[in-house]
Amino acid sequence: MGIYLVSVGAQEWFDTDEDEGGRGTLAAALAEELSRRGLPPYESVPDEPERVVRGAGLSFEEKLVPPMDGFETLCRAHLSQQEYEMLCDWSLLVPFALDEEIRLPVENAYADTTMVVGAPQVLALAERLARAVGLPVDEIPAACDNLDLTMWFLDGPAKDVAAARPGPWAEDLDAAFYVALYLRAAQHSLRRSCPIVYC
Repeated sequence: MGIYLVSVGAQEWFDTDEDEGGRGTLAAALAEELSRRGLPPYESVPDEPERVVRGAGLSFEEKLVPPMDGFETLCRAHLSQQEYEMLCDWSLLVPFALDEEIRLPVENAYADTTMVVGAPQVLALAERLARAVGLPVDEIPAACDNLDLTMWFLDGPAKDVAAARPGPWAEDLDAAFYVALYLRAAQHSLRRSCPIVYC
């Protein structure tokens, strides 16, 4: 149990059978809203791999385990309220730029509506936080297929790296985890041209 951040493949995205995990209703609502705004449709969703291979970078799955208090404090110090909401309050991340968030009247596991934001905007905000805390992006996992990032921070070498490369990031590894999480989620969405959701 718990909250996961995961990538969505074409089969799940366009499937209208919600009892089987399909997100076709969400996909249709987004398509309608994009059309209403004069934006191109989002149809190029890749298939998820049949088998998850750690480190392959073809899927994204991370679990939100650490407490978020430190991360929220960090965001308040470096982001405006609007930027904070864009980084933290979305329930659907899409791999293209949006001038502003889109709110769709589609329920998800955690809210009555779905807030959609663009990965380029989330990436820019996460990069700003990463610079602010000196996150060692060359050390943390770049591929997040199977809780790679979660395990790196919770049970992996994060503490050893923090000792070897001290800085603001090392003073609050829980906050650093969320900076890395949103950074890698946005990068994955853009690299694979796939949506990312909470489940």
